[in-house]
Amino acid sequence: MPPVIEKLLPIVGIILVIGIVIWRLPKVEIHHTKEFEARRRWNWIFLGLTYAFLYFGRYNLAVARTVLDDQGILTNEMYGTIYSIGSIVYGCSVVLNAPLCDKFGGRKTLMIGALGASIANVLMALFLYNHQSIMEATGGQLTVLRAFIPLYALNMYFQSFGAISIVKVNSAWFHVRERGIIGGIFGALISLGLYFAYDWNGLIVRYLDVSFAFFIPSAVLFVMFVITILIIRDSPKAAGFQDFNTGDATSNDTGPALPVLQVFKKIITNPIIITIACIEFCSGYIRDGIMQWGQTAGKVIPVHHGNFIFENWGMVSCCAGILAGMFAGIISDYVFKSRRGPVATILYSGLLVFCIVLFFVLGNPLFGVTFACMVLCVIGVHGMLSGTASMDFGGSKNAGVATGIIDGFAYLGSATSAFLLGRYLPSVSRGDSPEFVADPDNWIIWPELLMPAIVIGLILCIRIWNAKVQPKKKADDNASADETNSDASHQSASEAAQSAAEAAKAAAQAAQAAADAAKFAADSAKSDSDTDKPDNP
Repeated sequence: MPPVIEKLLPIVGIILVIGIVIWRLPKVEIHHTKEFEARRRWNWIFLGLTYAFLYFGRYNLAVARTVLDDQGILTNEMYGTIYSIGSIVYGCSVVLNAPLCDKFGGRKTLMIGALGASIANVLMALFLYNHQSIMEATGGQLTVLRAFIPLYALNMYFQSFGAISIVKVNSAWFHVRERGIIGGIFGALISLGLYFAYDWNGLIVRYLDVSFAFFIPSAVLFVMFVITILIIRDSPKAAGFQDFNTGDATSNDTGPALPVLQVFKKIITNPIIITIACIEFCSGYIRDGIMQWGQTAGKVIPVHHGNFIFENWGMVSCCAGILAGMFAGIISDYVFKSRRGPVATILYSGLLVFCIVLFFVLGNPLFGVTFACMVLCVIGVHGMLSGTASMDFGGSKNAGVATGIIDGFAYLGSATSAFLLGRYLPSVSRGDSPEFVADPDNWIIWPELLMPAIVIGLILCIRIWNAKVQPKKKADDNASADETNSDASHQSASEAAQSAAEAAKAAAQAAQAAADAAKFAADSAKSDSDTDKPDNP
């Protein structure tokens, strides 16, 4: 069986099982016609595939760097510099481009993103394909580092249109009570994109020249650009159906669009949105801290060589992300009544537990499982907050700006992670000996650098436990345009007391689980150590 098919089958199986589960769930009482649901399905499928293929052309550099490092032209520290600058560009661009998304619609901005990322990838491909001749022509001055800093930054600029576009379009097609599942699907699409990025690009660099890890994503993104033009529509009305009240923060706001600066002021003065943005800063830091460097640890520490999880990382991360996303979406809509805070708290509690376990398993096979569980948790959080809470609290009219701010914080976290971990983790290219890099004990700084962000993120998640969007009430002509989008800050005393009790309970459970996990890991490590000791004669 071809390797691609072999790795794709488990993903297809999980998607089918989840599809059956969603089909059997009680229907949300939002009355749509079958024709509407069919057209909406085609819209979000191709919207999501376009977003997934943007990942195909974003994390291809993470795969190609292994080959480029072997060729001696791109060290880990150089990669960290390129990715850190690219993440900063993404984080700033997603905020600046968000008003364009709200003004012109997600379809047009997604077209810009797909076409621009396609062009940026083909430029990187052409440079790598002609690397030797370019080096000779420039006297060795135009290195991969110098070329890829601006080219990858250009790629990340266009990539920044992706998330804001998908959230903007979906905000007009889905009611608040349907969006938990959509947040789960958003997380699943991120995971599918990681599968394309790591496994497909991994096969490409194995059998073809490394430049094709950029040529092929470029071609695929151009195809998705054409499909976006033909199929995706911004709203039900644009597809020939009637728009409906989505029940979000701007659902009853029928007035003209506010000026951009006024929208920004409205969003950044909303304490719920700013709290979510700070959580996503932590999520971005943790996500890239795990995904960019965990696989590297798996490759350089000898005990993990041949480990199934690291050999099939794209497939494993995809399956984990799909399960996490759908778990988060289902319990958000059906257990917590469309609240996103409790789901984020549960997943961050999981991150805390698994990070504590990570301290004890860096040198044994449980490392791969722990690593995959952390990926599951962080993708679930990102899909639920960036993909769902942003459109809930920003409202369909301001979904682009809200998502831009939240996703911008996530990528500033990514940049911080790339900068710190690229400089402090063991690396042969930085001068550490191969023996030092291969010693699991020298990787203990990795979970140490992740832990503070996990603790801060968990505390912030507890703070929004009871936050739930309230549709803007219809007001008279003299009502203030700056009325807050959420009444979460006006909770009654009884609601606040309930929130505190639930949060304390969640924190206690997380702490107990962490203690149990640490004890189990320590006992396991001790048992392994005792087993390794020779018997006395």
